[in-house]
Amino acid sequence: MKALILVGGYGTRLRPLTLSRPKPLVEFCNKPMMMHQIEALVEAGVKHVILAVSYRAELLEKEIKAEEEKLGVKITLSQEEEPLGTAGPLALARHLLASDNEPFFVLNSDVICDFPFKEMVNFHRHHGKEGTIVVTRVEEPSKYGVVVYDEVGRIERFVEKPQEFVSNKINAGLYIFRPTILNRIEVKPTSIEKEVFPAMVKDSQIYAMELQGFWMDVGQPKDFLTGMCLYLQSLRARSSHMLLAQEAGIVGNVLVDPSAKIGRNCRIGPNVTIGPNVVIEDGACIKRCTLLKGATIKSHSWLESCIIGWRCTVGQWVRMENTSVLGEDVYVKDEIYINGGKVLPHKAISESVTEPQIIM
Repeated sequence: MKALILVGGYGTRLRPLTLSRPKPLVEFCNKPMMMHQIEALVEAGVKHVILAVSYRAELLEKEIKAEEEKLGVKITLSQEEEPLGTAGPLALARHLLASDNEPFFVLNSDVICDFPFKEMVNFHRHHGKEGTIVVTRVEEPSKYGVVVYDEVGRIERFVEKPQEFVSNKINAGLYIFRPTILNRIEVKPTSIEKEVFPAMVKDSQIYAMELQGFWMDVGQPKDFLTGMCLYLQSLRARSSHMLLAQEAGIVGNVLVDPSAKIGRNCRIGPNVTIGPNVVIEDGACIKRCTLLKGATIKSHSWLESCIIGWRCTVGQWVRMENTSVLGEDVYVKDEIYINGGKVLPHKAISESVTEPQIIM
């Protein structure tokens, strides 16, 4: 089987992190985002993964060569000259996707969940139509486009941001299609959700499969941190040995790279991911945060709901909170307060940031 991952564009929602590297290479829970998806695809028997890219393809190419050998999977880049939306990339990769008559997966690259790829194949083969959309339940359907379907999963309609309740199931960004879908799409900017799916509904060719377990689109910092919490909870249930043992100063779900160093009298957790070569000095308190490779948190600093970028240094007695994000190689001086600041790469912060803002 094959899979196409819609890697897409500039990752603007996840800035300042994506100013340094393409979004698929930003580490989510100590693994590049796209590797969560690729590893799950390989486990489900996928032999060929196509990455639809329109930005910084050369960086991705370097990364995937190493992964190809390690995972025993073929990874091909399909490069767009102009952004082609969510359907155009399928037409661009037609020669790869339609080389046999097998169904293929399509994924949005921002999605994190317990990927149900084997179940998707079984469900898709059972109904025998052209497409399957995975749907997930949400608390506030009025913020999304919802999917309405019958008791066997046949989709009847899509309703964009409904003001009255019609469904609480939304498109989860995971699909499986027969190659015949490619006859509906041209190589031009096209929305699969708004242009292709409604035509498939009219022809009774598309079904919905309900996702069990957690789901999150982690394409912006607030959701990235929420997704991290959900992922760590899932990890606790299926592979608890990967999390740090509950001991003095460790609270709840904490994922730590073996090369990281944590000082004395720290309080770490709940819901913290600590990347390679991170140094946390004595007396620091860190909760609901991701610390990326090479970051240093100096003594007695307090961080909650933050993403600390690669090779950043946070000084002593600093307080950071409210979805603050440091881009790569930022230096925060001692005794600074940062409230919801988004700091661009290579900056030095010498004054407190008391209101959420972008620091350029």
